[in-house]
Amino acid sequence: MTLVAETERLRLHQFDADDAAFILQLVNEPAWLEFIGDKGVRTLDDARAYIANGPVAMYQRHGYGLYRVVLKDSGESIGMCGLVRRDTLPDADIGYAFLPPHWGRGYAEEAARATVDHARRLGLPRLLAIVTPTNQRSIRLLEKLDLRFEREIDTPTAASTAVYARDL
Repeated sequence: MTLVAETERLRLHQFDADDAAFILQLVNEPAWLEFIGDKGVRTLDDARAYIANGPVAMYQRHGYGLYRVVLKDSGESIGMCGLVRRDTLPDADIGYAFLPPHWGRGYAEEAARATVDHARRLGLPRLLAIVTPTNQRSIRLLEKLDLRFEREIDTPTAASTAVYARDL
């Protein structure tokens, strides 16, 4: 479990196969399904494959990826936050998702700020984010991180997706 970043209340770790039960829960939350999409993860084996083919493959290919967000005081996994490199975008984008009991406590902003700092340490010149235009909570967080609306694009999972961007 490689530690990537630490904040006052959180630790961001690389995912591994032992995180399958958490991933299975997170990617099947109603908000994930609504705003991110159905990844077809229905079993622990599916979750292990999602981790291996998603975050772990990205760590190996790009040196970054999505990270498990853990509460420092309890060790409880509460969400994910990190960087994604998509073939359809010119720069890495920041992504995050948290379990509903942990919404509204500032954890997403704290983890996202740590991720922006991580992107700077990696030397990334620019950071993007993609968001469903109706996801106002996520848009407010992106604006707090100084990302600004740039354009709309069509993606394989959504007819209209907003792209936010900022230079690092």
